[in-house]
Amino acid sequence: MDKLEKWLMEHAKPVKAEGINNMQRCQYQCQECKDTGWITIYKDGYEVMRKCRCCKIKRAKELAERSGISGEFRKKSFASFDTRGNPVLAGARNKAEGYVKNFAASRHGRHNSIMFCGQPGSGKTHLGTAICSSLMAMGVPAIYMPYRNAMTRVKQHIGDEAAYSKELGIYMDADVLYIDDMLKGRLTDTDVNVMYEIINYRYMNNLPLIISTEKDLEGLLLFDEATGSRIIEMCLDNIVWIESRELNYRMYKFVKGGA
Repeated sequence: MDKLEKWLMEHAKPVKAEGINNMQRCQYQCQECKDTGWITIYKDGYEVMRKCRCCKIKRAKELAERSGISGEFRKKSFASFDTRGNPVLAGARNKAEGYVKNFAASRHGRHNSIMFCGQPGSGKTHLGTAICSSLMAMGVPAIYMPYRNAMTRVKQHIGDEAAYSKELGIYMDADVLYIDDMLKGRLTDTDVNVMYEIINYRYMNNLPLIISTEKDLEGLLLFDEATGSRIIEMCLDNIVWIESRELNYRMYKFVKGGA
C-alpha cells in the first residue's frame, strides 16, 4: 500500500446511513415501488403483490406518445386557453376546471364524465387535453383516443380476436378515457358496435369519460340510442355546448392576422 492509499484510508469519513438512504431515494423515479412496478399489500390477512399505479401512468404516457398528443400535454393548459373575452368560452373553461377540482368526489359516481360539443376550432380539444394534463399531474392515468385513428387501428384487428380484444381493452379499462373528435367522419355499423362495447363497459363500471365532438345530443342518439343515452347520462352534469361562428379559433387567428 503506497502512502497516498494509506492516507486516504486513515482520513476517510464514514458515510452516514441517512445519507445512503437519501441517495437511494433520489435514484428511484417511483418511491412507492422503487421502480419494480410492484408493491406489497395485505388483503384478508395475506401478503399479496399488486402492480404499482406508476405502471398505469407509464402506460398512459406511452399511448399518448403513440397517439401524437404527448407534446400537447405540455402545451395545452387552462392558463393558455384564450377565452378572447367571450362568456361562452370563459364558461366552458370554468366548467372544465370545476370538473378537475371535483374529480375525486365524482370519479366513481354515475355522472362522472364531461363532454364538449360544438363546432370545429372552438377549443374543445384544448379543454379536453387540459383536463387530461391536470389529471395526469394528480397521478390519475388518462388515455387519449383520437377517434378516427383509433377506430382505424381497432378495425384492422377485427379478424384477430386476441389482437382485437387487446386493442379494445386499452380504451375499455383506462382509468380515464378521453375520446377526441368522437364520431368524426363517415360512420359505419362497425363504428356503432365498437363504440357500444367501449361505452357500455365504462358505463357499467363507472369509468369516467372526457369527450369532444361536433355532434349535438340528438346526433349522438341518432348514431346509436343505446350508446348515446349512456354517454348523456354519464355526462349529465357536465355537457358543454360551444357554438357560434366567432368562436372558431382558427378563423379568429386568420382574421386577426390579416387585420
